[in-house]
Amino acid sequence: MALELLTPFTKVELETQDKPTDRKQVGILGGNFNPIHNAHLVMADQVRQQLGLDQVLLMPEYLPPHVDKKGTIDEKHRLKMLELAIADVPGLGIETIELERKGISYTYDTMALLTEAHPDVDYYFIIGGDMVDYLPKWHRIDDLLHLVQFVGVQRPKYRAGTSYPVIWVDVPMMDISSSLIREKIQKGCQPNFLLPAAVLDYIEKEGLYQ
Repeated sequence: MALELLTPFTKVELETQDKPTDRKQVGILGGNFNPIHNAHLVMADQVRQQLGLDQVLLMPEYLPPHVDKKGTIDEKHRLKMLELAIADVPGLGIETIELERKGISYTYDTMALLTEAHPDVDYYFIIGGDMVDYLPKWHRIDDLLHLVQFVGVQRPKYRAGTSYPVIWVDVPMMDISSSLIREKIQKGCQPNFLLPAAVLDYIEKEGLYQ
C-alpha cells in the first residue's frame, strides 16, 4: 500500500489500487472514554473513510499509563457506553483487550499482543494532535513504530508537527472533551449534542458523574 507524503493539515489519499487483498487494514482508537463523546466518533469514522480502512476499533483502557487517572469510573460503564454509541454505526467496533488484561495500559504491550494474535492485519494507531508531542515519552516508542502506523488527527489549540512517521488526517475540529462533559453534568447542565443521546440517557439512568 502506497501513501502520499503528507504535511500537517493535508488530507490523506490512498492509492487504493495497490491495497493488498490478503491483509486487513484496521484502525485503533484508544482512550479512557470517560465518557465517549461525538468528537471520538467523528475522529474514528473520518479516519476509517479517508484511509479506506476495513474497520476502526475503539479500545478502552483499563488504567491510563499517566499520573492523572481522570477519576476513571468502572470499566463496565465505559464499555456499555461505547456499545450504545456505536450501535448500528458501520465500520466501527470495540477492542476489549486492555480491559481483559487489567493493570496499566501500555500501547506497546497491547499492540504486540494484537499483532501476534492477528498477523494478517495492518494496524493504524489513531492519536489526537495533542498526543503527538508526547510520542518521544511513550513506552518503547521505537519498538512500537515497527508494530503500527501512527495516524494523527488535529485538535483545537494544538499545532500538528513531529519528526515521527505520522499520517495526518483532516477531521472537523470539535472542541469537546470527556472532562468538559463530566463538569457540565456535575453542574446540572445537560451536555446535549456533545455525545450520543443513548449514552446521555445511560449516564442519567445510572447516576454517573453526579
